[in-house]
Amino acid sequence: MEKYQFLSQEWIDKVREMRQAHVDEHGKPAADFEIRMNQVVTDIPFGEGELKTYIDTSQGFLDIELGELADAEITVRIDYETAKSIFVNLDTQAAITAFMNGRIRITGDFTKLMSLQGAVSPDGLNPSDVAKRIQEITA
Repeated sequence: MEKYQFLSQEWIDKVREMRQAHVDEHGKPAADFEIRMNQVVTDIPFGEGELKTYIDTSQGFLDIELGELADAEITVRIDYETAKSIFVNLDTQAAITAFMNGRIRITGDFTKLMSLQGAVSPDGLNPSDVAKRIQEITA
């Protein structure tokens, strides 16, 4: 299986393909929590040094995309290596350590971030299944 650098355009395109295949088979992934969150990933090893993404569940489904929301409830700034550890390797200890060391900065409603913990899609696709698929394509 071909592997792509985390957050590179090729990686993002592949994750979109995986998400679209899931949508085609199961419909849009429902979300039983509501969050409108911007993420700024800093120190990326390619491009212009940072990448902006967002998560929005306000329409009842999980929408993750490039860009930023004008009315986000929370914004998370995180460095590339920490983001990769958390999102690809599901390393919760890396998240805790990075937060305590100031490598993750949060502005806005911190309780919204807590709603992401343990999120499971009602259609049976759980975060560990998604993580395994993402790990398989990430260099």
